[in-house]
Amino acid sequence: MLEINVDEFADYVICRPVGELDAFTVGQFRESLTDLGGGGRLLIDLAGVPFLDSAGLGALIGGVRRARESGGDVAVYGARPAVARLLHTTGFDRVASVSDSEQDAAKALAEAS
Repeated sequence: MLEINVDEFADYVICRPVGELDAFTVGQFRESLTDLGGGGRLLIDLAGVPFLDSAGLGALIGGVRRARESGGDVAVYGARPAVARLLHTTGFDRVASVSDSEQDAAKALAEAS
């Protein structure tokens, strides 16, 4: 079961998935990213994600691509050690900013634009 919480702020929107991001839950996550990635700045808080598989990683990459095609951007933060290791090992951190905190992620997005 995956829960997705969304908080909107003046400068960006935060998407907070809670639960495993895998082949069973990725559809819901992908749909949320599509809805949120309409040209603005999107932060994805992965602190509530204990497990991320290739389907979840693919959804993240797709979300970054769609956001950028619409003139927006995406940054990820708060990943647990195992998820952070996956993001770095796969090179996702070369596709999008990966930070430890919301403040660092927001700063990376501001500097990118």
